[in-house]
Amino acid sequence: MAVFDSWSAFGTFADRVRRQSRHVLDRESGRFLRALVKTSVKRARTIQRGTILWRAQLGHAWKREIIHGGIKVDVAIPYPSRRMKPMPDRAREGRLNAKGIPCLYLSTDLETAMSEVRPWIGSKLTVAQFQVLKDLEVVDCSSDQISLLLDDASRPRKWERAVWTGVNRAFSEPVSPSDDIADYAPTQVLAESFREAGYAGVAYRSTLGQGVNIAVFDPALARVIRRMLFDVTSIQFGFSHISVPVSALKRRK
Repeated sequence: MAVFDSWSAFGTFADRVRRQSRHVLDRESGRFLRALVKTSVKRARTIQRGTILWRAQLGHAWKREIIHGGIKVDVAIPYPSRRMKPMPDRAREGRLNAKGIPCLYLSTDLETAMSEVRPWIGSKLTVAQFQVLKDLEVVDCSSDQISLLLDDASRPRKWERAVWTGVNRAFSEPVSPSDDIADYAPTQVLAESFREAGYAGVAYRSTLGQGVNIAVFDPALARVIRRMLFDVTSIQFGFSHISVPVSALKRRK
């Protein structure tokens, strides 16, 4: 018997949480979350103590130095270690956390960490190496990547992977300051359910890099061991045509 009500169960849940109620869930939404936590056991993954992960932030600090001749100059340096973690009392809204609830967003490789902040040419990035302080059991959404065919919608066996593919995509969508806060609500509710189930975080694919992102619910579970400063010298974009030009449509009339 299928655990989820349909292959589109996550989409239904997300719409209700965005537009109807997110703090007191209806019966169907509660049933969906229970099914998700139940099937998350198959996706549990342990990040071992000592694992190195990465985090980048736009910007840098300054240090005043005296150079030859006694001239004082300000030199760009990496942010201090405390700046590379979310502030415990002023955490910003994020894909997995509500405002005021800190969550440490990390990546499995340097390039992915830098890509996730979407820098521009000429900007400077502070990058920190983090070391995991204990074994962390996380929900790994990154392995579920399927394209559901029309015939699969009537096959309950396919529904679980389809639902988890949607969950991974929701976590992976790039976040920007202009995003509607309501768009965060579904993944924030999922994250709270995973935390309540005893997980230390969530792993999901990056759409901006080749690595995997790992959000750790408790920032104290990893420490900064190294900081570096980078200049952004180039950015590469790719484009895919998905519609017919308006001018072409006009000519067909």
